[in-house]
Amino acid sequence: MVYIKWAFILLFWGSVAAVLNYTLPHQDVVRVVKTEVRRVDFGENSIFWAQQDTGQETAQTVNRDVRFVETFRPNGKPRVFRNEDTGWGWPPYFKLDSSNLQAELTNLVSTSKDPQWVVLRYYGWRNEFMTIYPNAVSVRPVDSPDVRLIPWFNIIFLTVFFAILWALWVRWRRFRQRRIDPMLENVEDGLYAAGDAIEEKRNGVRRWLDSWKSK
Repeated sequence: MVYIKWAFILLFWGSVAAVLNYTLPHQDVVRVVKTEVRRVDFGENSIFWAQQDTGQETAQTVNRDVRFVETFRPNGKPRVFRNEDTGWGWPPYFKLDSSNLQAELTNLVSTSKDPQWVVLRYYGWRNEFMTIYPNAVSVRPVDSPDVRLIPWFNIIFLTVFFAILWALWVRWRRFRQRRIDPMLENVEDGLYAAGDAIEEKRNGVRRWLDSWKSK
C-alpha cells in the first residue's frame, strides 16, 4: 500500500508539473528567418493544436491552414513555432491577434549577416516525433542575444500557486486533527470494545462448555 500511495502521489504531482510546464509562458532569444502558412492534417496530436482564428467557422476539420514561424537560436539551432489564436479557451492567454503577430514577425525577418534578435514569448512544447510545436504569443526586438530574461510572471504565479496550496494543506490538516482524527479514534475504540466484548462472550461460552464437560 505504501508503494501504491507514493506512486499515486508522484503521478499526481508529475501531471501537475507537466501541465504547468506546458501552459506557463517561456521566452527564447531567436532570429526570425521565415514566416509562412502551411496546410496541416490533424491526427492523434490534435490536442496540442489550438483553433482557427476567432470569429471564423468553428466546424471541426481534419486539416486547415496554420501560420508558422521559422527561427534560429544564437547557438545556430533551428526553432519552429506555430502562431494560432487561443481565443477564450485553454490555455487562458486570450490570444486573438495571430494575424497581427504574424505581420510583426514577418517584419522582423533578418539574415545571419545582419541579424535582428527578438525575444519570442510562447507556450507549449516542441516534439518532432509527435509533430507538435510551441505557440508564439508575442514578440519584441532586442539589441543583443545576450539579453537577460527573467520570468517574472512565472515566479509570481508559482509563488502564489504554492502559497495557496500550502494554505489549503494547513487548513485541511487542522480540520483533520479537529474532526476526522477524533472520529477515527472513536471508531477504532468502538471496534476494539466490540472485539473485547466478542472475546468475552467467547470465553464465557467456553467456560460454560467446560463446566458441562466436567459434569
